[in-house]
Amino acid sequence: MKKSLPFSSPAKRLALFFPGLLLLSLLISACQTPPASAPITESSFHFDTLVTVTIYDSKDKSLLTDCMELCDYYENIFSRTLEDAELTQLNEAAKKEENAGQALSLSDDLAALLEKGLEYSRLSEGAFDVTLEPVSSLWDFSSGQASVPSGSSIQEALPNVGYEKVQTDSRSGISSQNSAPSTSPENTAAGGHTVSFQQAGMGLDLGAVAKGYIADRLRDYLVSRGVKSATINLGGNLICIGNKPDGSPFKIGIQKPFSDRSDTIAYMDVTDMSVVTSGIYERCFEADGKFYHHLLNPETGYPYENHLISVTILSPHSVDGDGLSTACFALGLDKGTALLNNMEGIYGIFITDDYEIHYTEGFAEHISVVEEP
Repeated sequence: MKKSLPFSSPAKRLALFFPGLLLLSLLISACQTPPASAPITESSFHFDTLVTVTIYDSKDKSLLTDCMELCDYYENIFSRTLEDAELTQLNEAAKKEENAGQALSLSDDLAALLEKGLEYSRLSEGAFDVTLEPVSSLWDFSSGQASVPSGSSIQEALPNVGYEKVQTDSRSGISSQNSAPSTSPENTAAGGHTVSFQQAGMGLDLGAVAKGYIADRLRDYLVSRGVKSATINLGGNLICIGNKPDGSPFKIGIQKPFSDRSDTIAYMDVTDMSVVTSGIYERCFEADGKFYHHLLNPETGYPYENHLISVTILSPHSVDGDGLSTACFALGLDKGTALLNNMEGIYGIFITDDYEIHYTEGFAEHISVVEEP
């Protein structure tokens, strides 16, 4: 028998209105790290979530400052709400009739992120669609105002969704991985990258891949500065650089859905990998007795209803974990598992609405995991 999701508790219902919940917890006992080698850490609010960087093998606090400056830089490119952000301006241009089919310039970073979004749109055959912006912009899962868009507005927006209607041109090439940005990267729209939209009214929502891309860039920067033991957490996108200072793996806890953040359903030993979770309890609300979450179906414009609560991806690069966690959630348990089973070095955990944990092939052989009773 399927268990009903626990929405009855007023405290838990209130918690549903807080966006960007940390779906992963870092379980490191303070007694394992002597005071002389205590880590340095800094947190800041970016991308509608809390960003925390912790470094275990350096006392250079300028590294933390640089990481937060990089977050500012990328937010000014990838945000679709900041007025001056590159993506915001691109979406405004894409809405105009005179720009239909026209080549619009992209910076190197936005072009690289868009290619990743299109990659997972194609891989999921549109179950995850990077052009969902005309529909996703109708929903508000951040302000705490429980409001469902009208059916007519959703139906009007749906014809403007379709990744196959987007064409990109990258004359100078794109490298989105294994690059180490400086602390003052230049956002050059004249880098030879363009995008065109087949029809007016379209737009891009890169939220499902942006945090992963940014986490990778922060990791690249820290590694380029000699850091060998650190963690980067972008509100559920977690990267472990190396091991803990004592040489043991980081212990990463997966939050039990709809429970306190400290209540884990399982924890894993992780070394030099990214861990990303997409779940229906990240951004959600309840209206007129019905539960709505932010993982939207591009075919209907409404949240997916496929008996999944969350998908967690372990991968070498966080941008892949980000895209795959959303794509595999959209595909559902069977198709999502099949997709990951064909990917080398990438593993997944699916939690269904009966709170059963499902692992992809090879998970137990490569990742040490302990389920909580």
